[in-house]
Amino acid sequence: MSKKIIMLVGGDHSSYAIYNGLKAEYNIAHVILEKPKSRKEFIKRRIKKLGLVKVIGQVLFQKLVVPFLKKESQSRVDEIIEKNKLTFTDVEKEKLINVPSANSEVCIKTLKEINPDIVIVNGTRIISKKVLTSINGTFINTHAGLTPLYRGIHGAYWSKVNKDGHCGVSVHLVDPGIDTGGILYQDLIETNRDDNFVSYTYLQLAKGIDLMKRAINDLMNNNSKVITNNLDSKFWTHPTIWFYLHHRLFNKVK
Repeated sequence: MSKKIIMLVGGDHSSYAIYNGLKAEYNIAHVILEKPKSRKEFIKRRIKKLGLVKVIGQVLFQKLVVPFLKKESQSRVDEIIEKNKLTFTDVEKEKLINVPSANSEVCIKTLKEINPDIVIVNGTRIISKKVLTSINGTFINTHAGLTPLYRGIHGAYWSKVNKDGHCGVSVHLVDPGIDTGGILYQDLIETNRDDNFVSYTYLQLAKGIDLMKRAINDLMNNNSKVITNNLDSKFWTHPTIWFYLHHRLFNKVK
């Protein structure tokens, strides 16, 4: 008996790449798209958690450095996209369902109505226990980092800074924590001297789609298994502009 698959996404470009990477092999019945988070509220919460100075440094990095890194890595990104046949076209309108939030009652009602067996999550808010327990389906996520050591964001970059060789991707079960769910698959990515903070994510995206296919096949065949590793659990956020420039200048980490 085939299983019903849907996606629950936040609208990041990676969500579209994952959808397009999967749809040729699997029938994605629907894509539930949540409304973008308020940038103002996001910054307020981050300041409360990390402090004003650090958040200013992170914002400056995003505003001043990342655009430069995108230009610097454009040819490399194009190469990765072509080699891995990544596509970012929109989801078909008849499959798209808009909700205010992945944690909203509207989303829960939608999930119950569809009653999927597999929910592929990408780029949403942290999903609440109430949502995760609203249906019997399995929620799985592609994470750009080796968990639990590189929970949070920019796992490849932080691994390069730490020079620990754990530069990779995970596909894991979703629980109410931040990237703490049981690991289904993990693998490393191969980078070269042309890669930087931006292009790492495309390598992770390509690898993540392949790992997601393996995880889906296991779930379809009722053969899914959780794996473990001996890595510590750590959470990472955005680098500040001064942190990035220091490590680029003195440690050659792009």
